[in-house]
Amino acid sequence: MGLTKSFIMALSSIISNKVRSLLTMLGIIIGIASVIVLVSVMNGLTSEITSIFDEFGTTSLTTSVTPRSNKEVTPEELYEFVDTYPDMFAGVSPNVSVSGQIKTPDSGDDTLTGSATGVSEDYYDIQRIDMSFGRFISYEDCENQSKVAVIGSYQAMYFFGLSSKAVGETIRINGTPYTIIGVIEEEAESAESSSDDVIYIPYTTALKASGTNIVSSYTVDAASDEVVDEAKSLLESFLLEKVGDSDYFTVISMKAIIDQMLEMMDTMEMVLVAIAGISLLVGGIGIMNIMLVSVSERTREIGIRKSLGAKHKHIMTQFVMESGVVSCIGGVIGIILGVVFAYVFGRLLGMDVAPSGGAIAIAFGVSVGIGVIFGFLPARKAAKLNPIDALRSD
Repeated sequence: MGLTKSFIMALSSIISNKVRSLLTMLGIIIGIASVIVLVSVMNGLTSEITSIFDEFGTTSLTTSVTPRSNKEVTPEELYEFVDTYPDMFAGVSPNVSVSGQIKTPDSGDDTLTGSATGVSEDYYDIQRIDMSFGRFISYEDCENQSKVAVIGSYQAMYFFGLSSKAVGETIRINGTPYTIIGVIEEEAESAESSSDDVIYIPYTTALKASGTNIVSSYTVDAASDEVVDEAKSLLESFLLEKVGDSDYFTVISMKAIIDQMLEMMDTMEMVLVAIAGISLLVGGIGIMNIMLVSVSERTREIGIRKSLGAKHKHIMTQFVMESGVVSCIGGVIGIILGVVFAYVFGRLLGMDVAPSGGAIAIAFGVSVGIGVIFGFLPARKAAKLNPIDALRSD
């Protein structure tokens, strides 16, 4: 008896016992659907988090320096160091924070409590900033300590109603007027404390406004993803030479943070898939139990077939095929439900969730494998039946 005949007989047996076959498939259906949903959602979540980090630049190195015993790092020294390694570094921006009251000449008592960040012209490329209107801070602005500001869409909407109206207007930070030269493109929902709630001014102007000449925070940009680790090592060696103690500075690589996050997400995905895989094991045991029952019910049929010349391999093929077909059908149903629920959960979570072809292929392969593996024992039992004893069975 060929594989085609065995397949037809397997389908006939499944159709004649629809309810029992469906219940047998249930564990496989749930397991396959769960795996596809979990893998798809985790992949979507990983993509969302990665894209958020990508907005800050995967090549950026956030550097904090605490001055000690007249040992500090000046912007000029760090600029000179970065220029020495053009193949390793693409730019650097000092970061100077100025906190206080923010208002406009016409806002009266309507003020915002927040802060402005002093940065250089390189900050635009490092953080991949997009402008809606106007321009970003330039080298000349930093060189001349210009009182200019680039604001987020939140401040533009709050004080001026429309972002397009903000450019050229004046904003006051702790009473000092700054001319608005640009508005950053909206990223979130222009809410307070969101990514749109920002104000950038030249770092030299921020140093003067804060009454200090010490910069303790820098954002350094590596030339590419491939040299981030080497650039980080070079920067740490430079800071150690300048400051003298590694306890007084830190260099945080955005790429390293992303790599750690992806590793953690992969581990979580494996754990969740392993938990979902328990239902596949239960489904496989269910298939084996039902097939053992089927062998007992069809003992006389097996005896007749053997007496008519059916060989050991024919009986094995028939029952393994039946087990595999049951598992395959359950796998296909599970894949369909998994894809549907993955899209549903993606909509509910507000993420772009797309089941990968690889996950679907693996899920189908697993379902086939479970059917064959767990159907082998019942098939072997059926094939080893003595035809005379089988014919005597009621």
